[in-house]
Amino acid sequence: MLNLQIADTFSKELPADPILENSRRQVSNACFSYVTPRIPSSPSLVHVANEVADMLGLSTEDTKSQDFLDLFSGAKVFPGSQPYAMCYGGHQFGHWAGQLGDGRAINLMEIMARDKRWALQLKGAGETPYSRSADGLAVLRSSIREHLCSEAMFHLGVPTTRSLSLCLSGDMVMRDMMYDGNPANEKGAIVCRVAESFIRFGNFQILASREDTDALKQLVEYTIKHFFPSIKTKGEKAYQQFFDEVVTSTLVMLIEWQRVGFVHGVMNTDNMSILGLTIDYGPYGWLEGYDKGWTPNTTDRQHKRYQYGQQPTVGLWNLFQLANALALIIEDVKPLEQSLERFKVQFAQGYTRMMALKLGLTKATQADLLLIKSLEDNLSMVETDMTIFFRLLSTVQKKDKASEAFARIADAFYDIEALAETELKKWLDWFTAYLRRLQEELATDYERKIRMNMYNPKYVLRNYMAQIAIDDADKGDYTMIDTFYKMLQKPYHEQPEYEKWFAKRPEWARNKVGCSMLSCSS
Repeated sequence: MLNLQIADTFSKELPADPILENSRRQVSNACFSYVTPRIPSSPSLVHVANEVADMLGLSTEDTKSQDFLDLFSGAKVFPGSQPYAMCYGGHQFGHWAGQLGDGRAINLMEIMARDKRWALQLKGAGETPYSRSADGLAVLRSSIREHLCSEAMFHLGVPTTRSLSLCLSGDMVMRDMMYDGNPANEKGAIVCRVAESFIRFGNFQILASREDTDALKQLVEYTIKHFFPSIKTKGEKAYQQFFDEVVTSTLVMLIEWQRVGFVHGVMNTDNMSILGLTIDYGPYGWLEGYDKGWTPNTTDRQHKRYQYGQQPTVGLWNLFQLANALALIIEDVKPLEQSLERFKVQFAQGYTRMMALKLGLTKATQADLLLIKSLEDNLSMVETDMTIFFRLLSTVQKKDKASEAFARIADAFYDIEALAETELKKWLDWFTAYLRRLQEELATDYERKIRMNMYNPKYVLRNYMAQIAIDDADKGDYTMIDTFYKMLQKPYHEQPEYEKWFAKRPEWARNKVGCSMLSCSS
């Protein structure tokens, strides 16, 4: 048997749904419902993130055992554990949706490993009271994307949930992938997510919407106790400080998203972690061409609420909704308003500082605001790969002429011939200003290159790469899953053996399903 030390807190300290029947329904006066994972017909292990396994105190021998497969495919419940699904609500695409909850996620347990508590959650392990009309299952393609991206984001330095394992259930799952009336059977899969907690903004919102002040206070105090130990005050002041810290962690996460060009795709309030972690990897994507208006989500294609350039604004809007929920138990809401105002100021400052670092500048001056703004305008003129541009920018040298510096980043353009003469002039003018600014930096070209290359990744999980792994896995070949997993553990390193993946999206992937736009279908 696996040596796991159960250390449940959420299900021990918060109110449970008294109804044990696993039927779709509104769940009142409770933070969760007990539920048992669906037993898969013929589970098999596809991939294990060995680094996460080690973090949880599991050996290589453990991950190859039948006990491991049984537990993390949902085939068996760990002795002494009581799996459950969380109750939460949320705003979806700006509209209050009422009760949502863990419709296809089941929390196995919390464990202590290496003096730290971790929550283990299966995604795709069957229906729960919150599944509504869905089956609670997930398919291989979306599960591969979540498994790889969770780990890729961690190694990029972006706050995120982790992924331990990816299993096939042996069952087929019916999905209408593009919501176009053409459903098809796909392979069912289960991912084991790992995080300190999976509490979301929506956990607080649902209780507030029902005016369940007792449970709301319990949830806030539980969250402070276990995840915000620096808060020493009690009562209303503690709640105010708690919100302020959530604002800060959310702000940090959003700046990191913008830094690496990540677009979440579904920033509903039920997909916002109270710990400032990237959570719920659905139709996400990385910018291929630098386009602030791009969203990877087919459902969001018309209104583009969750486009790349809008993520900070939506993050603030979501925080406002959380503040509204907490206002039910806070009489003096002025500190909440001040926290939201602080977000606006500090995000602007943090974004400028982040962009300066991407440019290799040790600190941002007021004059650098124009340099950053004109760069963003230039990157948007014709299709320019964001990841490649910033990686190549580190090769620019102080002695370069503007034309020489421009030549160093030329490979970042999808079609350099598409640059009009006026656009080329704007680029040369920008490089003239950039080179002038570099003269003010004390670092040598080599020192600046090293610093920039540890801030601007060389490798990210582009959608077409994930799709290659998905296509192969669908045929039973999991080689590319492991290849990308290993490569993305060192995204800032040169890794010459993976050089072919330091490349722009191929033309065949421009409009291919899974490579450009994705749906929420899982």
